[in-house]
Amino acid sequence: MKKACLVIFALFLSACASSNDFNRLRSQVNELQQSSSETKKDVASVRETTTGVVKEDSLFALRESQTDLLAKVNENARGLQELRGRFDENRYFTEKTFKESSSERELLKTQIAALETQVKSLKDRLALTESPAKPQGETAEAMGTGSSPLAAETPKTAGEPQDAMSASAADSMSADYDAAYQLFQEKKFKESRKKFEIFLREYPKSKLADNAQFWTAESYYAEKDFENAILSYETLLKKYPESSKASGGMLKQGFAFIEIGDRKTGKIILTKVMEKYPGSRDAELAKKKLAEIDKKSPKKR
Repeated sequence: MKKACLVIFALFLSACASSNDFNRLRSQVNELQQSSSETKKDVASVRETTTGVVKEDSLFALRESQTDLLAKVNENARGLQELRGRFDENRYFTEKTFKESSSERELLKTQIAALETQVKSLKDRLALTESPAKPQGETAEAMGTGSSPLAAETPKTAGEPQDAMSASAADSMSADYDAAYQLFQEKKFKESRKKFEIFLREYPKSKLADNAQFWTAESYYAEKDFENAILSYETLLKKYPESSKASGGMLKQGFAFIEIGDRKTGKIILTKVMEKYPGSRDAELAKKKLAEIDKKSPKKR
């Protein structure tokens, strides 16, 4: 009986020990579970923090990229605006040049039309004239270099009294003309021109008026003032169409147009010299100059 009690007591002690161990183990498991939960929370927090930093870095890089792209777009826009301004400026000057060229062409067409009308009128007069035309004086030399050589003066009865003019007045007129021509021979073109202009104002109906007008034009040509020379030769041809200087004036007017770069008009005038004064020295010079121009002109291919 006593042994049985001891066994029962021993079993009871063993059961008590197993229960304590179990409780201790359960407590340890709970602590481990709590620690694991806290660790998961820390890991999740670290992950969120890391993700936020990455997102901020990506957004910063994207902003910088967009800023650079915007700067390049603005730079290209400024360049395009500058090119547009240059294009508008070039278009303005091109249109202005075209308008000026058109005006010059219209002016030349008008001049050519006037010359053609004058030539036609002169041809009609010649057709009505029964007597042969007077031989034209040789008023120019070869123009191979494009210079303006001094033309030979055509003799005139400068000393003979004019109609309704006294001998003393005729002598004074002749002296004024000779003085102006002497200055021309001395190549004092400006002084000579002034005296010839005074002569024309004082003796507009003189038999020497056409000569004075011719030498006035020649003085401009000698100074390479070809525009004024053209106008002065035109005055000669309109006011004194029957002058012995007319052929020389027309010839030199053609040369002057060529000198200013208008070969087309110059060639038209030289051709008219050949048609109007065939066989004359001026016609030969016109033909020679035309051949020279055609030789220098580039051949079309």
